[in-house]
Amino acid sequence: MSDHQEHNPFDGPQMQGMHYERADMSGANFDGVNLADAQFYAVLTKAKFTDSNLTEAVFDDINLADARFNNVNLSGAAITNANLSRLTICGVTLANSDIKDADLTGMRINGVLVTDLLMAYEKAKT
Repeated sequence: MSDHQEHNPFDGPQMQGMHYERADMSGANFDGVNLADAQFYAVLTKAKFTDSNLTEAVFDDINLADARFNNVNLSGAAITNANLSRLTICGVTLANSDIKDADLTGMRINGVLVTDLLMAYEKAKT
């Protein structure tokens, strides 16, 4: 076994840079998959991404309702025009992330409603 193979956690099919368009991938399980630079224009309801690399991935015009991300690298990824209802994100780093034009109704961070946090922020500014 080469030195590269010993240290590469992604020893299955190489899927980086793939383009998924008009695909119904509902319930798909991505476990230990390298999807760096992949482009998703698909239905991914109830999909599970575990121990996967999604660096610089593009999710556009996508349905990720009820999806789960666990131990996933989303550095530099972009999610636009997306349904993220009931999405579960756990154990993540959101450093330098930007959320714009989002409906945050019912969204919680560490058990606290985001709308309450934003109201408290606005109140503190005045």
